[in-house]
Amino acid sequence: MFAGLPELGISNGEDLKETLTNCTEPLKAIDQFQTENGILLPTLQSALPFLDLHGTPRLEFHQSVFDELRDKLMERVATIAEGKDEERYGKLEELLEKSFPLVKILCLPTILLVNYLKSLFSSDLSILHNFFSPSPKARRQGEVVLKLTQMIGKNVKLYDMVLQFLRTLFLRTRNVHYCTLRAELLMSLHDLDISEICSVDPCHKFTWCLDACIREKFVDAKRARELQGFLDGVKKGQEQVLGDLSMILCDPFACNTLVLSTVRNLQELLSQDALPRDSPDLMLLLRMLSLGQGAWDMIDSQVFKEPRLELEVVTRFLPAMLSVVVDDYTFTVEQKLPSEEKTSLTYPTALPDAFNKYLQENRVACEIGLYYTLHIAKQRNKNALQRLLPALVETHNEMAFGDIFLHLLTGHLTLLSDEFGTEEFCSAVFDGFLLASFSSKENVHRHTLRLLLHLHHKVLPSCVETLLKTLEPPKQSSDQVKELYTQLTEKLEAQKKSPAQPDEAPSLDLGLHPVTVPTTASTPTTPL
Repeated sequence: MFAGLPELGISNGEDLKETLTNCTEPLKAIDQFQTENGILLPTLQSALPFLDLHGTPRLEFHQSVFDELRDKLMERVATIAEGKDEERYGKLEELLEKSFPLVKILCLPTILLVNYLKSLFSSDLSILHNFFSPSPKARRQGEVVLKLTQMIGKNVKLYDMVLQFLRTLFLRTRNVHYCTLRAELLMSLHDLDISEICSVDPCHKFTWCLDACIREKFVDAKRARELQGFLDGVKKGQEQVLGDLSMILCDPFACNTLVLSTVRNLQELLSQDALPRDSPDLMLLLRMLSLGQGAWDMIDSQVFKEPRLELEVVTRFLPAMLSVVVDDYTFTVEQKLPSEEKTSLTYPTALPDAFNKYLQENRVACEIGLYYTLHIAKQRNKNALQRLLPALVETHNEMAFGDIFLHLLTGHLTLLSDEFGTEEFCSAVFDGFLLASFSSKENVHRHTLRLLLHLHHKVLPSCVETLLKTLEPPKQSSDQVKELYTQLTEKLEAQKKSPAQPDEAPSLDLGLHPVTVPTTASTPTTPL
């Protein structure tokens, strides 16, 4: 229990035992030990006997002193972390290093490491928000990952401590980027060949295989079998590893890869006239998506059991989604026919009931539906997008209004800039989706303003005027929203003075690069 005290020049229990064994006057030896190893404050020496007279144990007194010092330390750490000093991380690391000898008897390392992580994330978490364009290895060059990797080194205990903090922070915040950091940290240590840690982390080989899939943005048949082998290989009594595996699969980069692979798999099934339930690879992808989507619940409940995939997602939702694809393909083919062969076919506006139902009730189905929406936006498919957006107002746990989806969607909408000149498209995007929740969700307000900042000169003037009134920030709005609104009004004023419009809308540079889904000869021209 007292390991580490000698490193700080403080005697521990073993020293006291040796002193009492070899002394001739135990009481004097105890007094001397207390004097040499107690709090060396002259004014305190006369006060301690009064505490003894009142029956206050020395342990209770020293614990209260420790609590007070800990609070002071917390204040100091917070001040350093929130400051603008370029050397603040070095100061925190120095404090952290000095506290490690006390890891078994004090909570100082825990306090410092939590604050160190918070200070890093408060300013640097945005480096993980570049989403899906950089390669996994390039992402691991980010400052957060590098600092933590350097700090951990080959220390297995410290690595386990960091993982526990990441689980705790994920539970407290529901921020999925802590899941990203869980995977990136392990793979960063893998890149450095830190076998002392990689060899004892039961998630290492699974994460390594998944990392290769993320790099290729596809789970091929060979790697699918490997991943399935890891999941099936979790032995009885070792189920706790499912908690870490679920966090790794909850990482947005992993989720993106799994859904893209699901979409490609569905495309192949469509070209083969096969049913979703007939594909083992598809069932594995859904299994991993389900495990990842259930990460928070599993870690919170500490019930380490794979969530059961609802069978109707396979038998009802996916066929309903495929019917939406077929509708779109049929209309596209119809438009390409010679005028004498065309029929009076109109583009459908309603969606199958099963599609809407599972968007609202099942998180795996909702995740697939959201990524399909992003895909058709990237394909500049205006008709399909207008059909889908209103359905996203009501989704499971309001997933459609999360930052990741909105960030990607607004980026893809800039590809359809010319369509914003029509009332129908503006109504679908703004009235039908974004404005449905902006008043209660500031992040939606922020993303809507960012979209208008880039496309205001393409949007129907009457619509811009209405949006400007609707999007005016209330007093309680954040400074960021107010600043975006100010920028928008200034741009509109400048546009009135100089009405000439550019030929093309400026690109909303979000660092997002489309993932091309290969087609076959028998595959629809508008892929999934």
